[in-house]
Amino acid sequence: MLQSRFASSVLAILTACAAAAPGQSALAAAGAPAAATPSVRAPNSGPAAASVPAPKLILVLVVDGLPAEQVQRYRDQFGPGGFRRLMEQGAMFTDAHQAHGVPVTAVGHSAILTGAYPYRHGIINNYWIDANGQQVYCTEDTRYKYIGEETGEHDGTAPTNLRVDTLGDQLRYATGNRSKVLTVAGKDRGAILLAGKTGTAYIYMDRTGDFASSTFYMQSHPAWVQRFDAAKPQDRYYGKSWTPLLPAAAYAGDSTDYPSTDKENNSFPFVYRGDSGKPDAKYYERLKTGPAVDELTLEFARAAVENEQLGRNPAGVPDLLGVSLSGHDYVNHSFGPESRMSHDHLQQLDRLLAKFFTDLDKQVGMDNVLVVLTADHGFSNTPEFSRTRHIDAMRIDSKKLLADLDQALAARFGLAQLVKKSWAPEVYLDYDAIEKKGLARADVEDYAARWLLRQPGIAQVFTRTQFERGLAGGTRLALLMQRAWNRHLSGDLMIVTQPYTFFGTKSMGSTHGTPYAYDTNVPLFMMGQRWIRPGAYRGYTEVVDIAPTLASLLRVRPPAGAEGRVLTEALR
Repeated sequence: MLQSRFASSVLAILTACAAAAPGQSALAAAGAPAAATPSVRAPNSGPAAASVPAPKLILVLVVDGLPAEQVQRYRDQFGPGGFRRLMEQGAMFTDAHQAHGVPVTAVGHSAILTGAYPYRHGIINNYWIDANGQQVYCTEDTRYKYIGEETGEHDGTAPTNLRVDTLGDQLRYATGNRSKVLTVAGKDRGAILLAGKTGTAYIYMDRTGDFASSTFYMQSHPAWVQRFDAAKPQDRYYGKSWTPLLPAAAYAGDSTDYPSTDKENNSFPFVYRGDSGKPDAKYYERLKTGPAVDELTLEFARAAVENEQLGRNPAGVPDLLGVSLSGHDYVNHSFGPESRMSHDHLQQLDRLLAKFFTDLDKQVGMDNVLVVLTADHGFSNTPEFSRTRHIDAMRIDSKKLLADLDQALAARFGLAQLVKKSWAPEVYLDYDAIEKKGLARADVEDYAARWLLRQPGIAQVFTRTQFERGLAGGTRLALLMQRAWNRHLSGDLMIVTQPYTFFGTKSMGSTHGTPYAYDTNVPLFMMGQRWIRPGAYRGYTEVVDIAPTLASLLRVRPPAGAEGRVLTEALR
């Protein structure tokens, strides 16, 4: 296992194990960052709380695209019942990370309840290229269709590509399938990758505004889902506006220069409308950029708690509810995390969470609920904003970069189109052509990497040969990229841009997906008075620690691919 995870430093780690002081990680003793690997972090300690009953409901909340710094920056403006409640009544881990090199939605959601890194769980990006050179979407499986909805070629319908199980799968195994595991999200990948192999996922359909599952999970929706959709709660926003929640002075200092793909809708107030004069597909799509999609998602989650009796399971076993709130990601992509829109959206979300906690207290009793809140990734500031702060940031045209790379390789090796496919940050080379020409694969990779490093905005390039032979180096950057690389699925070059620089065009706001702290550092809260010791925990933690910690509290075995540790410092 160590060889696959840390091939570049196995010998140093093993040598250091014997010399490491009690509580000191082997990597720290070897001279690497102490936080680099959860499997050799300080051992767990403390008495087992066997007499404490297990939670009746595990609530896992994921705020898509929420950097940890935003929670801290705006904390004084939160109301009493949402994020502030988590801060005051729960454990707040301030240095928590999605500790892999490509933090995007699919990868981050996979890490939360598998406890695994991409090299093991197999979800290396939202999209990637398969062995036949075809594009693959992380949760696509053409054998299954959405129930009552149009299903596109690459729509997400099943967890087929997830190569490991989840905490929910282990909970259902331990209880003979009596525990219910249900997830809901604004994105298919958010719901499906939280639900695992044996849970049930529901997804916001941006063509109709309904919530639907797929035939992987069932052939028809339960009656309560049919009633929820028939009521058309999504239509109540038509013609209404998203306006700032707080007085204008509260947003002083926010950016008001928004690069956006929707030039007609890039400043407050945002009016929810369609092109046909009534609710239509364009209108339902627009609901995703703002608090409306999150309000609808939480309403569906309330209906699920009530109708599925989550937390009041007749079998007397724990249930798991996963809720992924997608709106913040869409807002940050459109306008950047420094924008007034992002600032206000987080305040709106805070109030929605407070209401949801209040309702859950009435339905289940918060004394019976263990809450986890985290994010799948953070966000970069827009390059335009970064440059106003004297940071050398830029947008890179990936198509031009790779076309130029292809020309450089052709000039050097006499072969055209050696760049076979690309899905940033990965580049796939044509190894068949390389072998037929009698070239050494490593020579082509090395030349390509050295050429890319001479281009503006490129910080580092890792090659397949480096990863396979353990030659990537002992830095934290190399470790995070190694974790993100899967030898069966990933490309032959992995490109790391300079900080605050990313692949994209001027028509978009911001994005994420790099190994830098602004993309990896995410909020992590755990709240449940019977199980969690409140306080601010400033030591390094990782999102992969969530699944082993919950498994310990639920007294079930951790997921097979889990590599995190139990967060004993926060447990009663």
